Amino acid sequence: MIKVKNEYVNREISWLHFNARVLQESADKKVPLIDRLRFLGIFSNNLDEFFKVRYATVKRIVDAGKKGKSVLGGEKAQDLLAEITKVVIAQQARSLEILHSIEEELKAENIFIINEDEVDETQAEFIRDYFFKKVNQELMTIILNDLTEFPLLKDTAAYLAVKMVMANKETAGINGNNRYALIEIPKGIDRFIVLPKKGDKNYIIILDDLIRYCLDSVFTMFEFESISAHMIKITRDAELDIDNDLTKSFIEKISSSVEHRKISDPVRFVYDKGIDKDTLQFLKDKMNIVDTDSVIPGGRYHNRRDYMGFPSLGRHDLMYKKIEPLPVKGLSMTGSLLEQIHQKDYLIYTPYHTFTYVTKFLREAALDPKVRAIKITVYRLANDSQIASALINAVKNGKQVTVQIELQARFDEQANIQYANQLQAEGINLIFGVPGLKVHSKICLIEREEPEGIKRYGFISTGNFNESTAKIYTDYTLFTAHEGILKEMGKVFEFFETNYKINKYKHLVLSPHYTKSTFIKLIDNEIENARTGQEAYIKIKMNSLTSYKMVDKLYEASRAGVKVQLIIRGVCCLIPGVEGMSENIEAISIVDKFLEHPRLFIFGNQGDPKIYISSADWMTRNLDFRVEVGCPIYDQDIKQELLDTFNISWKDNLKARVFSEKQDNAYREKEETSPELRSQFELYDYYLEKLES
Repeated sequence: MIKVKNEYVNREISWLHFNARVLQESADKKVPLIDRLRFLGIFSNNLDEFFKVRYATVKRIVDAGKKGKSVLGGEKAQDLLAEITKVVIAQQARSLEILHSIEEELKAENIFIINEDEVDETQAEFIRDYFFKKVNQELMTIILNDLTEFPLLKDTAAYLAVKMVMANKETAGINGNNRYALIEIPKGIDRFIVLPKKGDKNYIIILDDLIRYCLDSVFTMFEFESISAHMIKITRDAELDIDNDLTKSFIEKISSSVEHRKISDPVRFVYDKGIDKDTLQFLKDKMNIVDTDSVIPGGRYHNRRDYMGFPSLGRHDLMYKKIEPLPVKGLSMTGSLLEQIHQKDYLIYTPYHTFTYVTKFLREAALDPKVRAIKITVYRLANDSQIASALINAVKNGKQVTVQIELQARFDEQANIQYANQLQAEGINLIFGVPGLKVHSKICLIEREEPEGIKRYGFISTGNFNESTAKIYTDYTLFTAHEGILKEMGKVFEFFETNYKINKYKHLVLSPHYTKSTFIKLIDNEIENARTGQEAYIKIKMNSLTSYKMVDKLYEASRAGVKVQLIIRGVCCLIPGVEGMSENIEAISIVDKFLEHPRLFIFGNQGDPKIYISSADWMTRNLDFRVEVGCPIYDQDIKQELLDTFNISWKDNLKARVFSEKQDNAYREKEETSPELRSQFELYDYYLEKLES
């Protein structure tokens, strides 16, 4: 057995490697130019969330005086913080190189992003007018010198740190020649302002630079010799600290905790590396920036997540062509979905298929006089949710509607609180989960009165019931009238309300009670098959693999000769291809136009594959601390369809990166005789051919 430094890749470092794959997309010249900018925005947004959650968690371990090696894959927490900062600084530098390269390519397309020093006279008039009409009144500007306490900076808001070198030393204040100020970049104004065209040339100025151009108008009351502005931002710990006050409702506790986030400890400070040293030192001193905080020298612009909204300028040739979501073969949108599902199961795979089936299913149930009850779990809803609208429609038609809404869905807490209040006001029965567990399951159950008694219909998904994300996230949703599955789904809703009672399940696979043990048994079955000389294989597609228990089990399977194929989009703590440990395991990650989000589990089972879809990744939180629901696939056509879609993804040789001990995000090498295969495009063609066959 080849000895490796650690048997596991550290979770945080693996996550940073995932974000590096997102950054690779912004550098890939096969990706349309404006979409490359948008991938830069996704990279930046991901990094913000990483520091709010993962970096903050490691920092809490350090602050508690612990090493944390047992939960950090063998690394000391203090060393890990330093390693993260080093990796992030390198990634930030690379992202700036890519941004500069994209800007040069945009120029070749007659798209010019100009700064305040490149404004001509005609543009100056437009900019001044725009500033006074739309920007000036939105600015929050704070003069810092004479304040006894430094102002509370908002989490991940961007600020211009302004330095004025005063003409009159007597008016400078307590910091000698200089006065300092902060301007908060307004969030309610587009970050990219499109300037008037000149012939075929498009011009854009970033809001930060527009403000810089008008600084003299902001600080007219000061006599300064020079003025400069450089961007800074901080990221705060996003962990919710929920109090135990028994007099408060759960909604009140979550609301209070979300509010407390605004004043939680900072964990990252990012600044424009061009800032003057005295300005930087002034800010660090005033903000009490300490060694365990990650201090990142960055570029001229922060909050590059805003590049996700870069204007299209009508240049559809510089963006991915939008696909038209397909219907499911044999599932008519014009007929009754309930009647069709009564006959057989159907699978939709968004965004290749239209998400409209989900909303149509709920709309039909809302109006059907025979439907008595609708029960559904909600984790993340769209801003203007058709799902919520359908549920309200149902209760207005006299249906009993029960919604389990997860108020602790990270970064969606405030939105879910608002939806909870709205749904409750309409008379919907709300359930707020299980103490100590997040409810991450994606299930819906409908009870309909039919001549033979109550008949159940429902669906179970790997992703959220969110029509917005369904356009960009790939997810499976199974529609079924299988009585065994749906009766057990009813038990899940019973568990939400009487969670002291643990039910047994024949069909569904539930966390926190059965997911880990069920999949371990399925792996053990493949191990036994391999040891008796039979074909044995495991194929898994999921977002993240971080549970050391499950990693160890896959290592055991590999040593027994089980062939394991893993498609892991994000974090993977397993190291494949190591002799004596994991030589029978191959693992890839696909990062492309859509966000790969399904959880699919396939076990060879002596030629009769056992196949499951689930809401759960193999992470400790999903296995032990969340309510997750997995579902077996019984329909033979759907089983074959899931095998087909996995195999198409597995053959990707354009957007697949290979996991290895090197952790270098190397693209999979294409064999000379193999045609190019980009799985997301191939999957759309697969479903198109199904319709035509």
